[in-house]
Amino acid sequence: MPVDAIQAMPLPPWRPLLRGARQREGRAPGASWLQLASVAADGTPRVRTLVFRGWSDEGDLELLSDARSEKPGELSAQVQVELCWLFRKAREQFRLRGIAQLLSAGDDPEALNAHWQRLAPAGRSVWAWPHPGEPFEAAGPWPDSIADGEPPPPHLLLIRIQIQRVEQLDLKAHPHRRCCWERGDDWIERRLNP
Repeated sequence: MPVDAIQAMPLPPWRPLLRGARQREGRAPGASWLQLASVAADGTPRVRTLVFRGWSDEGDLELLSDARSEKPGELSAQVQVELCWLFRKAREQFRLRGIAQLLSAGDDPEALNAHWQRLAPAGRSVWAWPHPGEPFEAAGPWPDSIADGEPPPPHLLLIRIQIQRVEQLDLKAHPHRRCCWERGDDWIERRLNP
């Protein structure tokens, strides 16, 4: 997307509210954790906690994943997902529905490398651990850090979610405030009963 087109895109109306909730949460453990709901190949639901990694230039929500886990296969088969992000201190919940796209180093090496370099050495270490979900072997390898400057592993994936619908539940107000935004040509806002 051309830079001038990116700069011309208005910020969705729910983004400042989400940013405010994140700021009110401060440095609380879990402030960047959100739950991703997807559907497995057998049709059963899956929910897992991931770490928010930022926004793409196009405004898509970004997460990281391990290509060796079950998640990429599930997201390839069913690209529609929902995220739930609870801010306990702020007393707000955001549910974000969208379409997931998986990107490997071959698809967007610059973005993947930028995310990799922003990880702390201890945060990078989990990507050198054995395959997720396989039987545990104490022998490992279980490194506790990966030094700066090391290249991203080939199984590091970027998940970009193009947000289509957002619901905010504000538990501070009485009655609770619930709003919904749906993406069309513009974002359409509706107030809902909590």
